Amino acid sequence: MPKKLADAFTALSIRTKLICVFVLTILVMLLVNVFMYLNINKITLQLDEIYADNVRLNSIADALDGLQSSMTSYLNTKTTDAMEEYYKNEQNYADLIAGLQTKATGDELLLMERNIHYMSETYLSLTADTIEAKRGRNVEKYKAYYDDASQLYEYLQMYILSLNNRRFRTNTGDYEVLSDSLQYLEMVSIFIFIALTLCTLLMVIMFTRNITKPLRKLSDAAYRVANGELEQADMVEVHSMDEIGVVTVAFNQMLQSIPNYMNRLRESIEKERQMKEKELLMETHLKDAQLKYLQAQINPHFLFNSLNAGAQLAMMESADRTYDYIQNMAAFFRYNIKKDHDEVTLEEEIRLVDNYIYILNVRFSGDIHFEKKVDESLLGIHIPSMLLQPIVENSVNYGIRNIDWEGRIVLSVYRKEENVCISIKDNGIGMTAERIEQVMQNCISHQEEAGDSNGVGLNNVMERLHLFFDGAERFAMTSEGMGKGTEVVISIPYPDIK
Repeated sequence: MPKKLADAFTALSIRTKLICVFVLTILVMLLVNVFMYLNINKITLQLDEIYADNVRLNSIADALDGLQSSMTSYLNTKTTDAMEEYYKNEQNYADLIAGLQTKATGDELLLMERNIHYMSETYLSLTADTIEAKRGRNVEKYKAYYDDASQLYEYLQMYILSLNNRRFRTNTGDYEVLSDSLQYLEMVSIFIFIALTLCTLLMVIMFTRNITKPLRKLSDAAYRVANGELEQADMVEVHSMDEIGVVTVAFNQMLQSIPNYMNRLRESIEKERQMKEKELLMETHLKDAQLKYLQAQINPHFLFNSLNAGAQLAMMESADRTYDYIQNMAAFFRYNIKKDHDEVTLEEEIRLVDNYIYILNVRFSGDIHFEKKVDESLLGIHIPSMLLQPIVENSVNYGIRNIDWEGRIVLSVYRKEENVCISIKDNGIGMTAERIEQVMQNCISHQEEAGDSNGVGLNNVMERLHLFFDGAERFAMTSEGMGKGTEVVISIPYPDIK
């Protein structure tokens, strides 16, 4: 049985072991303290009871003196205060003698108590008669009663004093016995506390040794491994399955896997070297691509610089509409070049849409009616660049270009709960639910997205929204059916306004 308990204790975690040791120590100390408290309290109560009779007899003697004195004071002064004092002392004395022994017994001390009780009743009767005779002005009677009461008072005093002395001598012997018992209990308490301290210290030493011994072995083996002495590092013996045992098992497994790990590391270094060579080759190609990209930027820059020159020439020739058209074209191309990968404000994006609508209306003789409903307090929100223009372009190309009625596009910006909503709605030919599902699932072919486009399709818009807002779905497209137009809504979280 002890071996089973030892094995069960060994299997516990260090935290549980510590709790068990501390709880056991605290319980033992608590039991010792309770034992000491009960015994000391018992002896204290006995000590209090030893001299309780002497205290009570002293109180009776004091009450008797007070009663005799108040009676004499009334007889001399006959005042109301003296009368009240007498009655108060009479009641006090009567209450005290009521607690005295009145039963017949063979115990001499109890028999003396009984005699004091009955003599006190006689004394109280005499004092009452004396007071009544004084109040009735019967001089002869109250003097006779007073003499008898005084004589009985002196006898009671001596009797009470004698009983008190005899009880004190008896109680002194009991007190010495209890005092010796209390001293013995103190010695026992000191011995128990010393033994308990030694046992606790021994338990702590054994428990600490149980923890530090496997830790020391583990640290020695780890030191050899750290110094590269793998051949000298042996497996560490596992004595328990607590936290240290778990770490030891993991260390042994690590020690077994180090050779394999070193082989994999050598292979990894070789692969990394090969990847470095590939990276250098890719870096060469990248620089070549960057050079070609810079060269490709020459034509757009040349384009809007030429447009700016045409705008200046139109202004000099007072061709205002031509000037406005060329200025809008130059602004549109400049925005495409500078903002293709940056985040911009909503205000800049709406300005680009204005430029785009202006250019289209010049091309198509004002057939596109564009309306804006914008909450200007939300224009500072940051969004990816080239976000709204592709949507407007999609509304023009696939919504209102080939309709028989007046084409209209409405751009709305408003606050809805914790989001800022950007709505682009047209009154064009609309879309079926299947078509909307294709668009949302990225199923539109490149041929369909071509046409008069700047190369940024709806799929690109959705992907950039997805990346810009950490994977959140912010793009929604709805249509009430064919011939009833299409609405695209982009929702931006309001706290993201910068």
